[in-house]
Amino acid sequence: MDITEIFKIENEEEFNTIAIETFKNQYRSIEVYKKYIDTRGLDINKVDHFKEIPFLPIEFFKTFSIKTSKKSTQKTFMSSGTTNSLRSKHHVTDLSIYESSFLECFYRFYGNPKDWIILSLLPSYIEQGDSSLIYMVNHLMKMTKNKNSQFINIDNENLHDIITKLVDKKVLLIGVSYALLDLSEKFNFDLSKWTIMETGGMKGRRKELIRSELHSILNNAFQTHQIHSEYGMTELLSQAYSSKEGVFTTPPWMKILVREVNDPFNYIDNGKTGGLNIIDLANQNSCSFIETKDLGRKINTNDFEISGRFDQSDIRGCNLMNIAN
Repeated sequence: MDITEIFKIENEEEFNTIAIETFKNQYRSIEVYKKYIDTRGLDINKVDHFKEIPFLPIEFFKTFSIKTSKKSTQKTFMSSGTTNSLRSKHHVTDLSIYESSFLECFYRFYGNPKDWIILSLLPSYIEQGDSSLIYMVNHLMKMTKNKNSQFINIDNENLHDIITKLVDKKVLLIGVSYALLDLSEKFNFDLSKWTIMETGGMKGRRKELIRSELHSILNNAFQTHQIHSEYGMTELLSQAYSSKEGVFTTPPWMKILVREVNDPFNYIDNGKTGGLNIIDLANQNSCSFIETKDLGRKINTNDFEISGRFDQSDIRGCNLMNIAN
């Protein structure tokens, strides 16, 4: 398959065609996925719609190498986690696909990186290393070709001066939730001209908040009207973005399905809360069909909300939010 075709998808028919082809290729080339599907007794030749495709539980990324057997690993991304937790690993065989995916996403939602100054407040991701988020943000910062784009740290003695110099510029501040809260408490800045994006995750540093409460605190502190959000994870090569009120939008090559909590093989209607299954067609050389532990609801074909996580799930680095209702 020509990977560029993925990023040219314009409708559900085109999405379905590529999804079915991807599924059959991954069934044949990913040993663990094939074994998982075979236990279901599924005849893959009878699968003709993406809703009929089995989704691999995300936990498999912790204990197995989920990638096509004929490809060598170019880069291994690891999930964030606590000291005693087993971190997920995403063995990426072609970084150019990841770069194409996150750049296409960024262009669709935020335009040309060259039009921005990007500041990154992601200390815990830097500390643990091997983060796909750090890789993406670092790449985007370099594309701005602006000397002011940089990783920042709350303990930097020059941070006040850095921010003061940029308050009237077109800045995208990307930060993990707890670090944005730290910043809001340490300084009193009017950042109303900035776009502030949280990536979720308190990392055990602070009490978990529902997204609306977090955004309200940050809006009040920074004198902004909307806080943006990024939804991504180690196991994916694509991102969904939210520009207001915690409503995420997927790019055309990514799709969210909502399953019943107690019946993972039954999908539910828009507006109802359930477990999220994600199709990410950029995951051509790993697995494009992932059953996550996130809870949420679809609003329409491309928009969805995150409402929490299943009980007993590990704390994840991105978008861990308590259930609001």
